[in-house]
Amino acid sequence: MPLRKPTRDDFHRLAQANHFELSTEEAEAYEAMLPDMFAALDALDQAPANRPEIRYREREPGSRPSRADDPLNAIVRRCSVKGASSGKLAGKRLGIKDNVSIAGIPMTCASLVLSDYVPDIDATIITRILDAGGEIAAVLNMDNFAFSGGGHTSAYGPTRNQHNPDHMAGGSSGGSGAALSYADIDLTIGGDQGGSIRIPASWCGVVGLKPTHSLVPYTGIVGIDNTFDHTGPMAETVADTALLLEVIAGKDPLDPRQYEVPVQPYTQVLGQSIQGLRLGVVQEGFGTAVSQPDVDTKVHAAVNALQDLGAQAQEVSIPAHLEAGGITWALIAEGMTALVYGNGVGYHWKGLYNESLMNTLGKSLKAQAQDLPHQAKFVTLVGSYLNQAYYGRLYAKAQNQRRVLQAAYDQVLERFDILVMPTTPMTAHRYVPNMGPLDSLQFGWNMLGNTAPFDMTGHPSLTVPCGKVDGLPVGLMLTGRHFDDATLLRVGHAFEQQMPWQER
Repeated sequence: MPLRKPTRDDFHRLAQANHFELSTEEAEAYEAMLPDMFAALDALDQAPANRPEIRYREREPGSRPSRADDPLNAIVRRCSVKGASSGKLAGKRLGIKDNVSIAGIPMTCASLVLSDYVPDIDATIITRILDAGGEIAAVLNMDNFAFSGGGHTSAYGPTRNQHNPDHMAGGSSGGSGAALSYADIDLTIGGDQGGSIRIPASWCGVVGLKPTHSLVPYTGIVGIDNTFDHTGPMAETVADTALLLEVIAGKDPLDPRQYEVPVQPYTQVLGQSIQGLRLGVVQEGFGTAVSQPDVDTKVHAAVNALQDLGAQAQEVSIPAHLEAGGITWALIAEGMTALVYGNGVGYHWKGLYNESLMNTLGKSLKAQAQDLPHQAKFVTLVGSYLNQAYYGRLYAKAQNQRRVLQAAYDQVLERFDILVMPTTPMTAHRYVPNMGPLDSLQFGWNMLGNTAPFDMTGHPSLTVPCGKVDGLPVGLMLTGRHFDDATLLRVGHAFEQQMPWQER
């Protein structure tokens, strides 16, 4: 049916919202322009959608599992999407975070706001997984719209930790960490804007890689800000993490985040010696106000183990590591708010626009914004205020200061191959039901100090298990030079091979 044209009342209302007034003559002139303009827009609206081809049609949407089948509440829906009959992932069953588009399979971002949305496209990484012979076996639980590291804000309920269900799996990719404990999930996909791959990987005692920004295409995935959206692999071993990265990494002409995207033979470097590699142990990553001393001790012990394998370690100070908070909050708050105004997709970039998501999310936010979690409400309020009070200046300054922060790490990475610190300063939070707004906000954000800066700078960052404290895993975080993800995997694999399984 034809698009509805704006009325004169619409013009006056919109003019007022944009801080000007219309005279009668202006309103009449503008109305006269509408028939020809909307005829062209109607033709555009009727044109077929230019969507990527859906290559594999054998899809079973499945359903939400019972608690007996999913005791950790890690899975939103069991499903089946089968790909090629052979390839690097043949025989592997994958779980996918609930913000990644899989055509014909509901995607909700673990929020009531998107409860009825079914994508009509496959994210680029889904196509690559299927091309490599993998099977999509589950959609995984996450924090509501990915706005928490706590693992507690999902509309489906909290995701529990496989090592102790009284504790959280972490977030926002909590299901991607916990589901790896199930026999029928071999590999998972997580997302990371403040630590959301590495936090649950650390707390759940699995491996998680936040790749170099843009190395893995983000096309078809719900994000927060193009400039720091990351997606990446999670697995029980570094070898499986490297294998999945090898499949999903590389150039995608539909992703505006990418320029040159050099890939490496990630699985081929595993097993190579780490003799002589230089480790910079970042002082500012330890002993913070929220650090558990036993966590710091485990990470220092891991550094000693890497030295036993031939690496050279030295403490280094990077004061900027503790000064990244303003950059992080300005970018997340105003970036997310701009995305809300852009109906979850935004404007001003070339690539694949998810038309159906824009339409569904735009309508749903107007009707159901009250269903957003405290984290999303608070960030939207702050982002709106900053934009209206300071006209985007804080966002612009944060984008410019990112280069300063990046340079601080890059300068140290000229002397060291890898930076080392705890992934999170503490082990997994104990579950606390019925938290008030303030407690919920703090519960979800007090673990981001070491992870979030590298989302802002785009450096690759890997977490591997390095022991336990009171039965809960501790993560060793390795961060490297841009597009040198292979060195992280090489070191992580070497460490993993000498780490007793009972300690993981």
